[in-house]
Amino acid sequence: MTTPQFCDVLIIGGGVAGLSLALRVAEQAKVTILTKGALTEGASLYAQGGVAAVLNGREDSFESHIQDTLKAGAGLCSPKTVEFVVRHGPEAIRWLIDRGVPFSREETASDTEYHLTREGGHSHRRVIHAADATGRAVETTLEALVRKHPNIRLQENYISIDLITQQKIERAGPNRCLGAYALNKATGHIHVFGARFVALATGGASRAYLYSSNPDTSTGDGIAMAWRAGCRVANMEFVQFHPTCLYHPRAKSFLISEALRGEGAKLKLPNGAPFMPDHDARAELAPRDIVARAIDYEMKRRGLDYVHLDISHKPAEFIRSHFPTIYERCREYGYDITREPIPVVPAAHYTCGGVMTDLSARTDLEHLYAVGECAFTGLHGANRLASNSLLECLVFAQAAAENILSALPTADPAVKNLPAWDESRVTDADEQVVVSHNWDELRRGMWDYVGIVRTSKRLQRAQHRVDLLKEEVREYYTNFKVTNDLIELRNLLLVAELIIRSALARKESRGLHFTRDYPNTLPGTPQDTVLTPALFQDSAVRAKA
Repeated sequence: MTTPQFCDVLIIGGGVAGLSLALRVAEQAKVTILTKGALTEGASLYAQGGVAAVLNGREDSFESHIQDTLKAGAGLCSPKTVEFVVRHGPEAIRWLIDRGVPFSREETASDTEYHLTREGGHSHRRVIHAADATGRAVETTLEALVRKHPNIRLQENYISIDLITQQKIERAGPNRCLGAYALNKATGHIHVFGARFVALATGGASRAYLYSSNPDTSTGDGIAMAWRAGCRVANMEFVQFHPTCLYHPRAKSFLISEALRGEGAKLKLPNGAPFMPDHDARAELAPRDIVARAIDYEMKRRGLDYVHLDISHKPAEFIRSHFPTIYERCREYGYDITREPIPVVPAAHYTCGGVMTDLSARTDLEHLYAVGECAFTGLHGANRLASNSLLECLVFAQAAAENILSALPTADPAVKNLPAWDESRVTDADEQVVVSHNWDELRRGMWDYVGIVRTSKRLQRAQHRVDLLKEEVREYYTNFKVTNDLIELRNLLLVAELIIRSALARKESRGLHFTRDYPNTLPGTPQDTVLTPALFQDSAVRAKA
């Protein structure tokens, strides 16, 4: 039996949101970070474009950024949340600069300033970046600070299984989050982590789809765990498909940044003809949902496997200096982007819905917070504006930290006698092929039936398949010891069900959700799709009382 571990703040996830939160609370609290792989394996590392914030007050304004965000969100953004995030944007950037993040600079007539680029949906240049590898620059800078901080304990290669709550372990008193069970992937042992506060920073769920720009770790773990703990989720139907991922059999999930289109790259058919002006007056600078649907339409109409993204008309030195990562990666696959176009396809990229929170990142469950892509804050609405994601991570990490630190002096101590994980009635799995087969079937079904363009019949077919797979996995989970793949599959199936149920509930097309059965946007004030666990709960937990 493993020895339980206790801390003030348990953070599940090691991306920009989790690391920012850890650093902000660690001066006054003992922190443990759980990451299910190496610290830098999450989606944050792969964010290319940058962070959107109003940093040039001469040409830009808070109101402009707010309006761009609201417009991209197709009527479903929370104005209060949008204003909160946008106005805290410059402060968040200054916090990163103070910690040494090497953002790109440019020489001007009078000074050296930070270079700002423009992306789709933005009316001004306001995206601060580190060349075309902003996520890597931010993540590695924060990682170095976390690794040497005396109050932060880093536990890598631990995948969280479920949250521990007062109600789940049948303890008297108000329900609150007490910690989490996590599998040590190196030893196979399951550990108990108790904490006064728990924060989910686990990222999104784009790996529910066959094609995704996200790393393999993006399996919706935080959303699923929060749901099983009794938290509401919202707007799960809004899955953002990035329009341009490299099409190559060996390029597993390489994203071609939207910043290329911001700097003049054109989308073209194989014959060289541009097509975006036929779909939207903003052409390549239209929001991602419009661009993704346009590419999907042209591919299906013409029977294409991909379309082209061409920036070769720009000077070669400009391309190499602004997009060094993309240039080098494409060269590895045989494409010289200074001379020829890049074959691209859309891929699942970002989960706009998630665990419902307030402006302090608090969820429905006392002492449980959610930050980053796993959270639903109201910022993104029906479609996320480019480069608002890292901004949301930073602003809500600060908000969560302030709330936790204010509550820390009077918060209950971490419960010391939490029950161990119960493996007394399970054995080692006899057929791992069940897990791998079901994983493949789920991802293909979601891609075919719950993709960029949907119909009610497709969604119903997807729901039927998910129901069958969930029953198989439930039986498997009950009888065999848990593994990393089983935990991820269990979470993905639950998140897939939440996406499908949300999509079936929305009888209109709006933002990222486009259905042929309801192609128009409903008039009047749109409503968020809110799902409540009490209506269909799967909260099985294995713990010794």
